[in-house]
Amino acid sequence: MRQALAILLMVIALPLSAVQPDEVLDDPVLEQRARDLSKGLRCLVCQNESIDESEAPLARDLRLLVRERLVGGDSDSQAIDFIVDRYGEYVLLRPTVTGSNWLLWAAGPLMLLLASAIGFGYLRTRQGASEPEVVALSDTEKNRLAELLKDE
Repeated sequence: MRQALAILLMVIALPLSAVQPDEVLDDPVLEQRARDLSKGLRCLVCQNESIDESEAPLARDLRLLVRERLVGGDSDSQAIDFIVDRYGEYVLLRPTVTGSNWLLWAAGPLMLLLASAIGFGYLRTRQGASEPEVVALSDTEKNRLAELLKDE
């Protein structure tokens, strides 16, 4: 029971932060800015984690780079622009809706609209289709049918 509780407590504590004590800046305002920026940057190794959460060596290097830029006097946007220029827009957890990215942002809704239009058109043609014409059997066909049923 104690082992399970200890494991549970360790698992709960894991996602808190991967920032090492030697990375923390002395100025709490700059540190908070660095943490806020780090939460918006993707770890290029882990890909679904921010560099603030990742323990990968590259994430550590990016965290240090962000802090170095902030200590150097960069604004938040200048620090982010520097990292994006260096690693590409993929490093952003929330990519911008500018440039060629607008097509990626619009692709989902456009595909939904296209699929809805195709489905609507298909249903309209099915509703408009007339039922096949029912033709009554001729006398010879009725007699032949009666003979067939009688044989069984």
